[in-house]
Amino acid sequence: MNNSTENNALQGGITLLQLIVYIPVLALGIPLNAIAFWVFCCKFKGWTETKVYMINLIVADSFLLCSLPFLMYFTKYNHPIDQLCIATSNMYFTNMPMSVLIITLIAIDRYIAIKFPLKAKVFRSPLKSASICGFLWIMLIIYSNVHLKLQNRWERFCFRRRYLDPSYFSLFGNIFGYFIPLGIVIFCSVQIIRCLKKNMATSPHETKLIQKAVHIVAVNLCVFTVCFSPFYITMIVRFVVDVTGASSLVSAVNTSVKISACLANVNCCLDAFCYYFAAKEFPEFSSMFSTCMRSKTKERQESQPPTGQVMA
Repeated sequence: MNNSTENNALQGGITLLQLIVYIPVLALGIPLNAIAFWVFCCKFKGWTETKVYMINLIVADSFLLCSLPFLMYFTKYNHPIDQLCIATSNMYFTNMPMSVLIITLIAIDRYIAIKFPLKAKVFRSPLKSASICGFLWIMLIIYSNVHLKLQNRWERFCFRRRYLDPSYFSLFGNIFGYFIPLGIVIFCSVQIIRCLKKNMATSPHETKLIQKAVHIVAVNLCVFTVCFSPFYITMIVRFVVDVTGASSLVSAVNTSVKISACLANVNCCLDAFCYYFAAKEFPEFSSMFSTCMRSKTKERQESQPPTGQVMA
């Protein structure tokens, strides 16, 4: 009786937290993503790599936002696993990792543009970016469907996990869907910041532009890490609990997963702010550093003695 009362109180607390977090997220996220979509589609003329990634990121965030009201309802009530549950789960479990992977692609794209500006035109193109995004959408939709079929074999209610059945498939998804991308984002962001600071320009306008770019990259990295890391860390902890069979910790770990998921889903709103300003500023300093790197390459070539002279 006491356990049932405690579980009901805990479930009520989670539902209240979701209402407190998700109502403002929905109220801000839907209009912000709609405005961002309009800006990228209508205001930014022509297709660029950044535009392709941003539109895909907005689509992923928008689908995730649409799943939140159903997530709140399924968390509060014991909703059976039906077609609505499966559709909502697919939407949720596809678009969160998609957001992570697109943010990773944006970091890689920036890194290539800043670090290797002369080779960037070979590695980067809107068509290549669109092809990569399309491939990721297909793979994540397949992953989500397989994951749900494996998980729902033993469950009765939607978004309710009761059994201590360690999912190595989920572990694989967490490692390749977040922790490896996290390492890539950190590496690319640190390298971009180092490159920008090392090549500080003498012009006040260019110096101000570089400082702004450094702040944008640093803020994007912080938002990405702070929003997603708690959720994926608690998912790894839950896997360890399942493997060890520590049934006394299941309730606490599942609660931690749901709380950290609230923080991860806040990223839907923050993306609209961070990446709009990044897209607005990035083309200018990318072009500037392309010119800068070309001039430095030319200087190095001119400073080297001719091959025949060296051989002599």
